[in-house]
Amino acid sequence: MDFMELFFISLGTGVVVYYGVRLLLFSRMLFPKLWFPLPKTFFTSMGEWAVVTGSSEGIGRAFAFALAQRGMNIVVMSRTKAKLDQVAKEIGEATGQRVKVIVTDFTKENIFSEIEEQLKDLNIGVLGELLFVPPYKIQFQKKMACCTITKVINCNVKTMAKCCLIIYICLYVYCIYRGKGMILNVSSGIASIPFPLYTLYAASKVFVERFSQGLQAEYKDKGIIIQSVAPFGVSTRLAGFQKTNMITFSPEDFVKYSLQYVSAGDKTNGSICHTVLGWLLQTIPLKILYAEPMMQGSQDYVKRKLIVGAKLTSTKSCVCGHF
Repeated sequence: MDFMELFFISLGTGVVVYYGVRLLLFSRMLFPKLWFPLPKTFFTSMGEWAVVTGSSEGIGRAFAFALAQRGMNIVVMSRTKAKLDQVAKEIGEATGQRVKVIVTDFTKENIFSEIEEQLKDLNIGVLGELLFVPPYKIQFQKKMACCTITKVINCNVKTMAKCCLIIYICLYVYCIYRGKGMILNVSSGIASIPFPLYTLYAASKVFVERFSQGLQAEYKDKGIIIQSVAPFGVSTRLAGFQKTNMITFSPEDFVKYSLQYVSAGDKTNGSICHTVLGWLLQTIPLKILYAEPMMQGSQDYVKRKLIVGAKLTSTKSCVCGHF
């Protein structure tokens, strides 16, 4: 057997092994209950309280409900007190769990000492962070650009890192006794590639992923799960309340699926459909995504969805009085 024949046999074997391993990993995502089983007491064994930021609506609200249904007391955090009070009332009535409300605006400066003071005496086991500033195309006007950058960085980067630090200190105290804890940071599927029109938002979510993965590597031996969750389509106000289908989930369904993967690694897309979408997105040549017709179509689509979301929010406010 000559060198070239040996080379191609080795190369072929390597390719088969590589894709075989990827197929095996994919099959694990198909059967989370088999590969990543969670005992009924999994979440309550983490601690008494779960802190959920951005929990007045959408995915954050769904996480708060889901964790309460699993036996945890909940701290809900957002900037609108009326919405938080309503969520707290609904969670309490539906689950019987205690709910603590903390009103704060994560786009602002110097808010963390007060948050830390209100959390310091709680036996916290889980932090779920959904921090979201709507995606914008960066404007050329200096004042508008600086305002947008500050809001996105404060909310999606600074607050996420600060809250992780505050909660980690709480977790560490109790981990001495129980050796468990969990932090779930919600990223976004569009962070998979450089994404035009969502440039600043997508970049901030890349920070969420890398920060979470780095922390998991550092503190895994302490018994703390730190995971980045990167969803694609979820029907929320900021997504224009798109109709749900096999790709676009309701917040409740997405949270139900994603909680099955909390022990699946330092990053997950939260569902098998969104995992496939992530793989497909990374295979599309960037020249296609960056073509002017594609970018213009994407921009028009985003504008339409934001307008629809604003109208629906206004309508629900009139009907419900608290949305």
